[in-house]
Amino acid sequence: MKAYMKTAYSLLAGGLFLLSSCSKFLDERPQAIAAENFYTTPIEVESGLNAIYETVRYLSTFGGFYTIQHEINTEYMYGRGSFAPMNSYDGLDNTNVGRITDTWNNFYKGIRNANLVIQKAPLAPAVTDAEKLRYVAEARFMRGLFYFHLVRNWAGVPLHTEHNLDSINVKKSSPEVIYNLIQEDLVFAENNLPDNPRMVGTASKWTAKTALAEVYLTLKKYDLARKAAWEVIDSRKFSLVSVSVADDFEKLFGRDANNTSEEIFYFKYSSKVAGQGYQYLAYLHATKTTNFPPGGFGTIYADSLNTFMKNWDRADLRYRFTWYAADVNISPTTVLCKKFSDRQATIQQGNNDYPLYRYADLLLFYAEAEAGLNNGPTADAVEKLNMVRRRAYGKPVNTADPLIDIKLTDYTGYDAFAKRVVLERAYETVGEGKHWFDLKRLGIAQQVIKDVEGLNMTQKHLLWPIPPREFNGNTALDPTADQNPGY
Repeated sequence: MKAYMKTAYSLLAGGLFLLSSCSKFLDERPQAIAAENFYTTPIEVESGLNAIYETVRYLSTFGGFYTIQHEINTEYMYGRGSFAPMNSYDGLDNTNVGRITDTWNNFYKGIRNANLVIQKAPLAPAVTDAEKLRYVAEARFMRGLFYFHLVRNWAGVPLHTEHNLDSINVKKSSPEVIYNLIQEDLVFAENNLPDNPRMVGTASKWTAKTALAEVYLTLKKYDLARKAAWEVIDSRKFSLVSVSVADDFEKLFGRDANNTSEEIFYFKYSSKVAGQGYQYLAYLHATKTTNFPPGGFGTIYADSLNTFMKNWDRADLRYRFTWYAADVNISPTTVLCKKFSDRQATIQQGNNDYPLYRYADLLLFYAEAEAGLNNGPTADAVEKLNMVRRRAYGKPVNTADPLIDIKLTDYTGYDAFAKRVVLERAYETVGEGKHWFDLKRLGIAQQVIKDVEGLNMTQKHLLWPIPPREFNGNTALDPTADQNPGY
């Protein structure tokens, strides 16, 4: 029996994101209640928390365009139509600057909603001290997460917190300052969030530890990254979902995949509620395909003869699950991504969720951190990598397989092994918009694009420009001094 949880929430710019423990259900009922009269009871504070998650469903964020743009940047994917200029690796043209303006605005909307909870929850008269800590921890997790995505795309950005909530004119802070806040927020979340999330699709302490592992990897703090990742592994709360045939990956990415043993943190979508479906699918699929009956635009695509694709072992079940041939007037070897398919869809939105953090991500974070800490691969690091590889071939994850396993002697030194881990993570997360961040984090993005696509990436392409609209509205920013180089 499905138990649906419905609660109305009120915020100035609000929308409600709710999920039941047994099924996905989202409901939005915005009302005009001023913030100073809100956040007084647990129901109201939790409604404010739910509003933070609203922005992840937007087309400009994780609902579509944000993922698309990061996928186009990879060595294996290309963009069509108005996204095609990104294939030149020469920065963003005006159309794509307009798109990232919406991304910027909506990340900051999520940050504002988080700041409201951080500021107001401690003052709520009908909320216990224990509840206040949990609520603030969840809001700080989401704020840290949004800033983590801002800083990796834009470097230094204006720092809006609960202390300058009403300030419009906020100067640009350095990446170091932004990363300090991210770490403080995530550590606070790690220490104060519960073991189990408030609702499916919200953050837990394990979500915070996983995010910290990635943040620490980005900052090359390998000891802290390993520690955070190990604590998630050692909790034994998560495990890789078993597969034996390619279609079994539907259990992770399909329209009904929800709250599996591998799910650490998924953004939740529902095509059953108007405007809350996963819009990304419409940009992945061909005009006519059973993988998405309403049809799509085929906005991003790959070529099976691309070096990355050609070298991908066809016995790997992930390849078979991910790609399908489609005629979109480009090449006979064109393939589209079917990782996220909804074969029951009746509108141009899917019922699938976005897997921000899976246990497979966490194992690979651990493998890289362990190698970084020891200046080269260890048996432990190689085993975590091999667990992910074995599952990819439909094998038992904890049983050594000499035909599949990477050997400790295959790679010497950290750099070579880290590149191999990131390659494996590319196979594992293709279509999820994560590989570009890995290439940038290792400092190999320009070389990889040169090696695979034969193109010279400009330095400015590694960052996005601060949107012109921000300079127009924020007088604390200098349009010349504060803009990212090359724009």
